[in-house]
Amino acid sequence: MSTFTCIGQPQHPSTEWLIDGLQQTFANEGYEYLNTPEDDIKLVFNVVDRETPRPYRRKAQGTFVVSIVETEERPQEVHKEAYPYLVRSLANHLMYVSHLEDSTELYFLTPEQGNYSMSFDNNKQDDQVFDQIYQRLQPLASSQLVIDNDFYEDLPESLWNGDEITDSLSASGKKLDEMNLLPAPFPLEDVLSERDIRHLKKLYGIGGLSYGNLSARKDEENFWMSASGIDKSQMSEVGKDFLHISGYDYEKNKMKVSIPPNITPKRASVDAIEHWMIYKEHPEVGAIVHIHAWMDNVEATEINYPCGTVELAETVARLVKESEDPSRAVIGLKNHGLTITGRDLDDIFNRIEGKIIPQVPMH
Repeated sequence: MSTFTCIGQPQHPSTEWLIDGLQQTFANEGYEYLNTPEDDIKLVFNVVDRETPRPYRRKAQGTFVVSIVETEERPQEVHKEAYPYLVRSLANHLMYVSHLEDSTELYFLTPEQGNYSMSFDNNKQDDQVFDQIYQRLQPLASSQLVIDNDFYEDLPESLWNGDEITDSLSASGKKLDEMNLLPAPFPLEDVLSERDIRHLKKLYGIGGLSYGNLSARKDEENFWMSASGIDKSQMSEVGKDFLHISGYDYEKNKMKVSIPPNITPKRASVDAIEHWMIYKEHPEVGAIVHIHAWMDNVEATEINYPCGTVELAETVARLVKESEDPSRAVIGLKNHGLTITGRDLDDIFNRIEGKIIPQVPMH
């Protein structure tokens, strides 16, 4: 049975009603409520104080944390106002609760910068809101992350300085930057204490946040991919910027990465499992680009699973398989962005030129 808890003290009656309803709804759906969280608890609702946002320090990667922050005003720019709270509270998801005179507006934000909203009338509080929130959060809270790496110092010496494929990745990263599709890496040290950064590194290996990634097939079994937390427009070093992905270890739930000897590597992008599934199933796919942007008339996922989860990877791989031409597919990730396959990176950029919509539709 999955377990959950609620911590922190709401300041507004509407938030108290919301927390009580969520607690009852998740319990009705088979979740066991714990007054005292255990190390491997599955879901935590953390009511965070705006002035001193304190994170819930999860002990296990599988714990899904939803931070809840209250405000008395309607946000002018919800992402700008609310996103720092998501990072500062070390959450997987953020509920930004805006208390207005006659209504309460709920804004939901993800680490991938996705957001969506819903609202309810303070005078006609409808219990259906709990079912809506449950349908949104439960699939995410129950998903399986694949974010650990096993590094092997077995990369052939001929690849220690890269090859023509890493050259193409570097050039493509610069193209994404020229298209204004690479938001600057998020400086964690601006919003987190040294202790919190150490906690993130210990639990997830995260040293910074950046958005978008690229990969290109090396051969039947391996592919090169941009590393996590780097500036994709300035890629140059094997093991730091370019990682040679050699497989996925099912038993360990880890991506396998080949590196040169005597190097401290960066971690693989969390989307490595998704790219691996696509390459494995479709030999004709030679490259993949993931961007936080949109295109008209794309097939999209129904659930906004977090990056780095088996569920997102399986869903995108299935949609690629069902597309008219898997080697040249464009798949939308709900409230998130696009995954684009191609015969090579040039093929992808030639196809998307002039068609990209910078703003991802949110719903």
